[in-house]
Amino acid sequence: MLRKKTTVKITQELPDGVAVISVGDDTSVFANLAASLAEIRKLKGVMGYILRSNTSAIIDLTEQDKTIEYAILSSQISESSSEMAKQFNLTDIESVLVEGKSVKVLCMCVGENKISVFMEKTATHAWIIKRILL
Repeated sequence: MLRKKTTVKITQELPDGVAVISVGDDTSVFANLAASLAEIRKLKGVMGYILRSNTSAIIDLTEQDKTIEYAILSSQISESSSEMAKQFNLTDIESVLVEGKSVKVLCMCVGENKISVFMEKTATHAWIIKRILL
């Protein structure tokens, strides 16, 4: 069986030394979202974010030791909301907000890019949604 050769590159182009892991080509939409999320990350109450596309991912979280847990939570929220949308015959879901005891997670899809923003419960998520959709 022949396999297609894939190039993986790690760059340090974002502020604060956040690594961008890319497989193949990036799109300008992904780059624009990454820049917006880097600005959002500086807001009070924002604990970090995960940005995923089919070929790239950026993870910038305050608690580096919980990266796997946050990634699993993000993925489960996306899958569960998609499944609920199918069951209730809803169109595409623009955003999902899950609030816990002290933390809330905002999950969005912009094109093929999936975004999860983790924040303290007191943080304002409405402005974050507007900023991402600009």
